[in-house]
Amino acid sequence: MFEVETSGIKCVIDFLNWLLGLEILAFPCNQFLKQEPGTSEDAATFACTRYKAEYPIFQKVRVNGPDTAPVYKFLKASKTGFLGSSIKWNFTKFLVDKDGNVIERYSTRTTPLSIEGDIKKALGEA
Repeated sequence: MFEVETSGIKCVIDFLNWLLGLEILAFPCNQFLKQEPGTSEDAATFACTRYKAEYPIFQKVRVNGPDTAPVYKFLKASKTGFLGSSIKWNFTKFLVDKDGNVIERYSTRTTPLSIEGDIKKALGEA
């Protein structure tokens, strides 16, 4: 799943960043079956070397529970998902406009390529 997500994200990022200035932000998390057990630096190194990630990869965060990172408190309060606000699995995606408004939330099953139209619309290019 990670390889499909990252290759799809890379394709969309490369095109839309070149065309419109799209910015992707990645936040590693170890809350889902402990799939990100290393350090924040390990996660960034892995993404950058294995998948050629060229977008900011932040420190590991918690996305659910009492220690939820402030950015995820904001995102989840702005757009709830299926069955509430908690994030169910890796690769939940949020589309945020240049003013910080959360436009949409996408499930882990939503591929990066499938939201290209929404991204273009948010950037005023659709």
